[in-house]
Amino acid sequence: MKKGIIDRFEGNFAVVEFEDRTEDIPKEILPKDCKVGDVLTISDNKITVDKAETLKRKEEINELMNELFED
Repeated sequence: MKKGIIDRFEGNFAVVEFEDRTEDIPKEILPKDCKVGDVLTISDNKITVDKAETLKRKEEINELMNELFED
């Protein structure tokens, strides 16, 4: 199993960041409702959105932004 984060969409591909590289993955094999910032889990040729990990990541980013922009 590996996990990656959708960085952006370019044409018919999603650019997905993994620990040591990026990969272009065809949109057609991704879950229909995925979006930039979602954490993907790839296991046994099945790709799913890890909703819990995506939410955790978004909360961590929001906390960092709040600390950065405090008055």
